[in-house]
Amino acid sequence: MSSLFIGLISGTSADGIDAALVEFSDEELPRVIQTLTLPYPDLLKMRVEQMIDGGNGSLRELVELDIEIGDAFAAAAMALLTQAGIDVFAVSAIGSHGQTVFHLPGYSTMQLGEPSRIAARVGLPVVADFRRGDMACGGQGAPLAPLLHAALFAKYGETRVVVNLGGIANVTILHGDGNVSGFDTGPANTLMDGWAQRCKLGGFDRGGALAARGKVLPELLDAFLQDPYFALAPPKSTGRELFNMQWLDRHLDGVEADNADIQATLCELTASTVSAALQAHAPAGAPVFVCGGGVHNGELMARIAENLPESCVETTADLGINPDFVEAVLFAWLAHERIHARSPSGLMDVTGAQQPAVLGGVWLPPRA
Repeated sequence: MSSLFIGLISGTSADGIDAALVEFSDEELPRVIQTLTLPYPDLLKMRVEQMIDGGNGSLRELVELDIEIGDAFAAAAMALLTQAGIDVFAVSAIGSHGQTVFHLPGYSTMQLGEPSRIAARVGLPVVADFRRGDMACGGQGAPLAPLLHAALFAKYGETRVVVNLGGIANVTILHGDGNVSGFDTGPANTLMDGWAQRCKLGGFDRGGALAARGKVLPELLDAFLQDPYFALAPPKSTGRELFNMQWLDRHLDGVEADNADIQATLCELTASTVSAALQAHAPAGAPVFVCGGGVHNGELMARIAENLPESCVETTADLGINPDFVEAVLFAWLAHERIHARSPSGLMDVTGAQQPAVLGGVWLPPRA
């Protein structure tokens, strides 16, 4: 069987599809052969965001979106293979996370991107629906990134921390004795992106420039931090069902402030909640490796480093994996594990499941 797998994901920011072609070996770290990001077409992006934030689309709209996202994911896989110059038959399978449109911890979760469409269009087996098996065993179904972090980045005798700054932030503590813990800390980029769009800066605050021009509003930050989620003990996970623009608007009601000051306060919200989580659950001074889109927000990275003065804050590039594609590698790896019928180590500690689960179902392509 080939050791090549494709990983596909569109994260909480819902701006496009990250794809990675990964080669696995038993002796070495996975080798990332090719990556790409395929932006959603504007209309599809708008419909995805409406489904996530509104949560009240019709059943027909949900089914149509499932099909359209599946076709977009198939297109991303084919574009990835074309760029890599790799024949489709050289690849074992695709791991597709899909697009999360609903996540209610302890109850249910939904990712769109119809796997059978991807399998039929690309001609490869597709492993998908990674979260619900864990939830059926009593787990949160998220975050799953710590499972890959443990497999790739752990170093016996040294505690390391991995921070994923996507739409939502999650942290992984890789303890020196081999134990792993991880959970969602709260918003990373999702509120800052939403505010940047409202300020007509495009899809995000490039480099954190708007936040860097503002000053943190202490009373507003304190109001943000009163949300009960931040006081919950792990295991815990969250998403745009909670931290969305409606959440922000409730806090901004009656607040008169400069746009840059609001963005600076949102930036500090992310930095302070990530830092507080690490101060509570990781040894002081443990090295911190960051991945996800937030690595490109210089202001956010600086605030995290300022809040963790005893730690060296780097990116996962220092561990050999491009920080923009760690999650795409995650789903290639989960597909690899599923094809080999393995349950990832550390799952119960991270998600709170009562028993280990083999994550993901398999959709086979039509026979030639």
